[in-house]
Amino acid sequence: MSPAEVILALVTAQRGAELILSRHNTERLKARGAIEVAPGHYPLMVAVHASWLAALWGFGHDKPIMPAAIAAYLVLQALRAWVMATLGPRWTTRIIVLPNAPLVTDGPYRYFRHPNYGVVCGEITVLPLVLHLPEIAVLFTALNAVVIFIRIRAEDRALQVSRKQRHE
Repeated sequence: MSPAEVILALVTAQRGAELILSRHNTERLKARGAIEVAPGHYPLMVAVHASWLAALWGFGHDKPIMPAAIAAYLVLQALRAWVMATLGPRWTTRIIVLPNAPLVTDGPYRYFRHPNYGVVCGEITVLPLVLHLPEIAVLFTALNAVVIFIRIRAEDRALQVSRKQRHE
């Protein structure tokens, strides 16, 4: 395996494990009365992320590695771990609202409203650069921006409703 293939295999396995964790957390949250909000955009998000990985495999499997970009990607992974650890069992890839649960305001949420989306935007941009694929970085950064715009609007509306419920 080339170094690029090792990196892509690790990222692919990570994404697969995250989907399993997300499904587990979603089921547990729903069992506690949580509801999914705005699921209509979810297939678009999955398609963008799956296409991104497919493009990286297709065009980058045999590319050399850019050391500075891999260092930046590893920093993003540390931030991803911080977000996931902060959310704990509330971390999912879907918008799941647990009625009357307090908003998470510690960890990276002390500083940013949507730190996970910042990390994802960084990953979508930086991993192609690790593999010397700036065109893939530009294309998928733009596609992901559309998805994130839709998602943040939906999530903000859901959080606004949740805040109102807690104050009633």
